[in-house]
Amino acid sequence: MGLTESNEERLSWRKILIVSIIALVVLILGIFVLRENIKKDIIKIQLSNDDEIIVVTSKKKVSEILEESNIRLAANETVFPPLDGKVTSAKTIKITLVETSKVNNVEVVEQLGNVSENTEEQTNKRETTLTLLEAMAFDIITEDLSNGDKNNIKKIIQHGKIGLKEITYKVTYIDEQEVSREELSSRVVRKPVDHIIRVEQATVAAVSRVSEASTSDVRVTESVDFTALLPEEYVVTAYCACMQCCGKTDGITASGTKATANYTIAASNIFAFGTQLRINGVLYTVEDRGGAIQGNRLDIYMNTHEEALKWGVRVLRVEIVCDIYCI
Repeated sequence: MGLTESNEERLSWRKILIVSIIALVVLILGIFVLRENIKKDIIKIQLSNDDEIIVVTSKKKVSEILEESNIRLAANETVFPPLDGKVTSAKTIKITLVETSKVNNVEVVEQLGNVSENTEEQTNKRETTLTLLEAMAFDIITEDLSNGDKNNIKKIIQHGKIGLKEITYKVTYIDEQEVSREELSSRVVRKPVDHIIRVEQATVAAVSRVSEASTSDVRVTESVDFTALLPEEYVVTAYCACMQCCGKTDGITASGTKATANYTIAASNIFAFGTQLRINGVLYTVEDRGGAIQGNRLDIYMNTHEEALKWGVRVLRVEIVCDIYCI
């Protein structure tokens, strides 16, 4: 009898121990679950169709909350706070529609709803880098050593040489049309050399002519062709009547005429207004000036900015047809 009672007591204590362990495990799990629930937030998600979804989550990042809720943004939807942001104290995520439109060939995004984030539709926008070797115009300098003597001689002391510059641009395209070009960096590959013309007294020039036999001399008379003193090659660019090119849009030239495509050209003041220049078979008339148009730099007028960009920078031979040349 004593042995049987002892076994029963042992079984009873064993049952109590097992029950206690189970209770302890349940208590620990309960505490863990309770702590996890305490960490979770109640988030309201407002959809673009005005529906609302309430979710309970421990996630903080907007993209993770939407992914956990199996919500994906459509191509014409945006969200606030942004996907890489965190939910604010308002505990609200708002999804709204966006409407894309084009203004002046630049894509604009107008957000429908009270959303402060600035989002852009990038579907038709492309950016790339472009490195070009561009020509640098040289200056045309006149050295007057004649002391006012009308019987003088003009000669080329140094022939001008065009410089070269390597420029890297960031070019932006929309619908495969170039809309902007931003210079990122540049370096001079070869410096330009000035074109120097010297005016001397005829008697002085005669003495020095023997030692300078290779120098081009032109005696100043009414029949002299002054174009013989000018360089043959010019750096030719293009412009239009826009704010970017001219700082104004009225198309009125420095000579007071209305700029005309395939006719008007801007040149430095070595060419008087009315001088006619033939470039690539087209006859242009000097009607305009420009702050950057100096030396052997010329600027052809075109109807649109796109045409001017497409022209770029070219080194061309220029024929002076009607010379109204001033030194």
